[in-house]
Amino acid sequence: MSVLVYTESENGKFKKAALEAASYAKGVAKQLETETIAVSFNAENANDLGTYGVDKVFNLTQDDFAKFNAEAFADVISEVAKAHEASVIIVSQSANAKYLAPLLAVNLNAGYASNVVELPSHEEGFTVKRTAFTNKAFNQTLMTTDVKIIGVSSNAYGVHEDATEATVEDYQTEVRPGDNGIEVQSIDKNTNKVSIADAEIVVSGGRGLKGPENWHLIEDLAETLGAATACSKPVSDMGWRPHGEHVGQTGKPVASNLYIAIGISGAIQHLAGINASKVKVVINNDPEAPFFKAADYGIVGDAFEVIPKLTEKLKEFKANNA
Repeated sequence: MSVLVYTESENGKFKKAALEAASYAKGVAKQLETETIAVSFNAENANDLGTYGVDKVFNLTQDDFAKFNAEAFADVISEVAKAHEASVIIVSQSANAKYLAPLLAVNLNAGYASNVVELPSHEEGFTVKRTAFTNKAFNQTLMTTDVKIIGVSSNAYGVHEDATEATVEDYQTEVRPGDNGIEVQSIDKNTNKVSIADAEIVVSGGRGLKGPENWHLIEDLAETLGAATACSKPVSDMGWRPHGEHVGQTGKPVASNLYIAIGISGAIQHLAGINASKVKVVINNDPEAPFFKAADYGIVGDAFEVIPKLTEKLKEFKANNA
């Protein structure tokens, strides 16, 4: 028996979500008193997973797996899971993992619980705590299948070091990716910026910024906090910001530790997409803005006055505590 974790990487580097999944897998392995194994694809430093408690890493370096292919990745992970009798499989809640997990469930006749926020409870069987109703509530899900697949909600469990001496095996497989009918024409990426998916802090702007020429206020605050920048749907629709920064139910979901909304009124679709964030702060000059009802903290004021002062105070605080 073992606990298996799928560790995502990009350009050979493990994503933060992969390290969180590995940390969670180690926690489950300790509960079950078994080993933690990982499957990675073209990772440059696969042995780094030992820092987070992984005992053995099966790393595929074949060129066929340079790009994500859900069907092929699921077949390989299933192959490893069967060979090493994995009873629990851990994935993140990235877009790729959400595509992959149901395929794994079919391959292994397994149960799949998504949006899990805590280690399983074993008081009454194998029970996991999950978010529900767009993160407005929790439910307790009893998993009874022989093989269980858990999707760990972003920033719910955290990244924890639990160093061990990981052994890395260059894994070979007869599986070959087929044509899934998807053609990627181009990928535009932000460089030297914190990604929304990995960010513990997100600073987001809305139409209250009045135009793209004022976005430096968002960027200065984000840089000071080491945060990712984001925006509301109307902002991306108007072309002020790229669509990749649009967060909300119809954009990218956010599960940061801190979410700061500036000049965003708080449409229900936006709130549904960021509700998993642990602490929500809103800055808006309209005291009746719906966001104030959902926020933990709120400032009623003009963003053009509040943000420069807030950024200045944060810089002073950082300088005094360096």
